[in-house]
Amino acid sequence: QVQLVESGGGLVQAGGSLRLSCAASGRTFSIHGMGWFRQAPGKEREFVAHITWSGGMTSYADSVKGRFTISRDNAKNAVYLQMNSLKPEDTAVYYCAKRRTGSYYYYRLQDYDSWGPGTQVTVSS
Repeated sequence: QVQLVESGGGLVQAGGSLRLSCAASGRTFSIHGMGWFRQAPGKEREFVAHITWSGGMTSYADSVKGRFTISRDNAKNAVYLQMNSLKPEDTAVYYCAKRRTGSYYYYRLQDYDSWGPGTQVTVSS
């Protein structure tokens, strides 16, 4: 069982940057794809980014492509989300999640079976 805890959220002005971290416990972390999702007030949780178990392939939502970068360090059991050029519409609670073994897709909530409690990101205009 992998447990996840996010950190690094906070308040930042538009155009600024934040780096989110996700610390994972469990010996099987390195064999799973990992994702970041976010949920703004009154909206559904949405896909942000995904990284394969090796870190060799990454995927992003169109709304963050070119501004956000997902990465991982399997030696540290950690996943990161570097967020640049932040916009007010990026304000949300950000969650990291472990991809379910055998899942074909990576952008749906049901493709993941472990979630962190989330970290708040607020971007002021």
